[in-house]
Amino acid sequence: GAGIVLGKHSGRNAVGTRLRELGYDLDLDKLNAVFARFKEVAEKKKGGLDDDDLESLVSDQSQSMNELWKVTGLQATTGLSGIPTATVKLMGPDGVERYVSSTGTGPVDAVYKAIDQIIGVEVTLESYSMNSVNEGIEALASTRVVIVPTVDGPNDSSVMDAQTSQLREKKFSGSGSDTDIITSSARAYVSALNKLLTWKMRRMTNGVDETGAMNAVAVDGEAPLVVAAN
Repeated sequence: GAGIVLGKHSGRNAVGTRLRELGYDLDLDKLNAVFARFKEVAEKKKGGLDDDDLESLVSDQSQSMNELWKVTGLQATTGLSGIPTATVKLMGPDGVERYVSSTGTGPVDAVYKAIDQIIGVEVTLESYSMNSVNEGIEALASTRVVIVPTVDGPNDSSVMDAQTSQLREKKFSGSGSDTDIITSSARAYVSALNKLLTWKMRRMTNGVDETGAMNAVAVDGEAPLVVAAN
């Protein structure tokens, strides 16, 4: 990327001014949300964030406004020996944090399985792509995923195709960015699931759960462990 590089000591005004110069006229709430993410990433990314990084954060944050579920903690272990394991902590729409540990074929798979268990969804990962926003070992990673809910599953998204009159599964995409590729992958996946759950809530007419918290399901016969509450 080119342009001014902003670091962890840069203030909200400096970030807001640069974003306006880049063509982003954000209201105060959105600017605060982007700035909060900027501070998180700037603390981990030596050398500061350039224009490409800032634009990626704006794109990332725009998808997380009004989100039902948010990634608040993540730890993954992997290696040549041992089973890839991930512990994921999510804050639900009720302001309560829940966490689950899961194993998988790789660290991202383990993270996604843990997220599925917490939220209570059955989906197929149709596509997963990742690219570096800029060059270098500390580059910001941007991940994009597309998910399709499992047919006849709890989040079945079958819709009637207006042209063919055939049922088809609606797809949902999500993106996320972070200096850590596992974290960016988790943010992208949760972003896509939030879109799915929001869409399902809009379709429900009776017995609607306005918070979406009922999407959290018991794991191994027990309620998800509450670790914090507002």
